[in-house]
Amino acid sequence: MKKTVLVFLFITILGTPIILLAQEQPEKDIANLKAAEAVMAKPFDEGPFQPVNDSLKRIPCPEWFRDAKFGIWSHWTPASVPGIDNGYPTDMYHQGSADYKFHLAHYGHPSEKGFRAVIEDWKAEKFNPQALMKKYVAAGAKYFFTISCHHDNFDNYASSYTRWNAVEMGPHRDIVGDWAKAARANNVHFGISSHADRAWWYYKGSYGADTSGDKKGIPYDGNNPAYWSLYQKPHGPKDKPSPEFIALWYARHREMIDKYQPELLYFDGPLPFSKEAGLKLAAHFYNVNAAKHNGKPEAVINVKGNFGIRDYERGVADSITPNPWQDDTSLGGWFFLNTESTLKADKMSHTKTTAVVIHTLADVVSKNGNLLMNFPQYGDGSLYPECEQVLADLAKWMPINGEAIFGTRPWKIFGEGPTMIKAAYMNEPKQPFTAKDIRFTTKGNVLYAIILGWPGDGEIITIQSLPKNTDSKILKTVKLLGSKSKITFSQDGEGLKVTLPSQKPCDYAVVLKLE
Repeated sequence: MKKTVLVFLFITILGTPIILLAQEQPEKDIANLKAAEAVMAKPFDEGPFQPVNDSLKRIPCPEWFRDAKFGIWSHWTPASVPGIDNGYPTDMYHQGSADYKFHLAHYGHPSEKGFRAVIEDWKAEKFNPQALMKKYVAAGAKYFFTISCHHDNFDNYASSYTRWNAVEMGPHRDIVGDWAKAARANNVHFGISSHADRAWWYYKGSYGADTSGDKKGIPYDGNNPAYWSLYQKPHGPKDKPSPEFIALWYARHREMIDKYQPELLYFDGPLPFSKEAGLKLAAHFYNVNAAKHNGKPEAVINVKGNFGIRDYERGVADSITPNPWQDDTSLGGWFFLNTESTLKADKMSHTKTTAVVIHTLADVVSKNGNLLMNFPQYGDGSLYPECEQVLADLAKWMPINGEAIFGTRPWKIFGEGPTMIKAAYMNEPKQPFTAKDIRFTTKGNVLYAIILGWPGDGEIITIQSLPKNTDSKILKTVKLLGSKSKITFSQDGEGLKVTLPSQKPCDYAVVLKLE
């Protein structure tokens, strides 16, 4: 029997009430839900890992992730097209906002052309994942993340459980699949991030209507059953995610894991729907990966909580942590922001310079962390100039100094100097550190002192953490990476004193190799 869902819209034309009959919920959406519910209902019969916390929390961080240190993220979705606001898909439904005005001028009224119009406008016509990946590898990236689905509930891959995906709409290509091929062709560990659990509340504005003007009271397109599989069926702000929503979330993510075999999963918060579906998905992820590694998982789950590898969004630790962690951040806004952006001032003042990126990387690595950096893309898939410049600068710096980053472990202290960042969510370095700031890493019997700046040609610097009574028995040589000059040094009670050469070997930060 055909399931029909009808919604009546009331409008007034010349003072006369008119009732319009909205579209039905599409049969394909109903079939997709039934298929997802069947996947959700299937008993979990896998091994060795089971969907219980005790089983999954014992899984150690793989050594490859600890060695990798630096990853690059493509935080790229249809929201990159307008370039107005990081929260465009939800803010465009707020009458009077800059996003609303932009949408009205470029796409039409939200009652007729909601965010789905932006999806169709996303063409990705200059997207070249192979060329981009080569730039990322040259810049030092050892792992890579792509977004499978952001808050907007649009899948960037060939999804079997929603028609709102990049193969059927917009670019008409498998974004996740293309990135996976490029990463593996360049020996880069491949990861997928998901924010899809946020879709339950993200489009709440689409259930509203203008409160004034010619279209006052005309419901936005989120009220139309034809689009509920994108926006969700209208619900109250305190309503918990429905069983149907969770079933679709689980089926889509399980398919994504099976189809693309990622080594890393990132969730924008705690493990979503942990009791209902999250632990079951995590166990499946580890089981799939372990089957490829003789029963031992070599996979990573990043969450903002006490599960897997802890992630700090735009934040850092303030000390050496016993367990590995990750700082995820962006060169600028999470999406490309153009000159009309409501966040233009933020974009201009917070687009990170190469110095900030390198200094943040050194700070993070010295505290047992990894840095994941997003380089925002235009809607067409290309990078904007600031991104290109920083990548080119990193490609020059990494060959000289990469040995102090990759494959290293923390020393007994992370560093010294005036710049100390407090551990907090959304509390990251916004300005370069100083030449008096030093961060330490180790590899075997080698200690690296990363100086976050250039003190000056021929200057004598003192590393106070290395007085004569500490490491004098093992310190035999001091080298400046990238320099052919012989480095003279001495130790006394004040510390290790090093005379720098008359010319710096590179910009942004230099490294002393102590053996």
